[in-house]
Amino acid sequence: MQTTAYTKDILAELGHTMEQIDDAEAEKLSEGILHAKKIFVAGSGRSGLMAKAFAMRMMHVGLDPYVVGETITPNLEPEDILIIGSGSGETKSLLSMAEKARSIGAAIALVTTNPKSAIGQLSEITIDIPAQAKAEGTSGKSIQPMGSLFEQSLLLFYDSVILRFMDKKELHSDTMYGRHANLE
Repeated sequence: MQTTAYTKDILAELGHTMEQIDDAEAEKLSEGILHAKKIFVAGSGRSGLMAKAFAMRMMHVGLDPYVVGETITPNLEPEDILIIGSGSGETKSLLSMAEKARSIGAAIALVTTNPKSAIGQLSEITIDIPAQAKAEGTSGKSIQPMGSLFEQSLLLFYDSVILRFMDKKELHSDTMYGRHANLE
């Protein structure tokens, strides 16, 4: 198969996966973000990169997001929300963050392939993305290696949350450019 031909299969996988996400849970996340004082995002590896992209877009729409672990990240408080992207929902460092957030009284949201995970048990909001987890290998859910389908779905889901926020706040893309980096 030619390299570009894989794109069609990847897009089909993404379409099938995204159609299965529970709208009610997605709405709970959108509302949680709207009502939070500050928004914190976390993830490990490629999921962490998707979290950073999400934080950037939230800043573009005028929210107050932070990436856990960055030097300018403030303290988490009870009126904040922590959004974790983790395929397994079991990553020790992320579990530790969720436990700390729970002890503080902040809201916790998990976007995962494993809603019954340890982090899922601590979360008020759990978004189940029915994609292949990294450890599942080639289970038939995806032609892609490891957690690629989850990570791609995570980015698409996060972008969908941004679009929903834009809709609720009646924002348009052209109004967001004022918050785009211009130091280059």
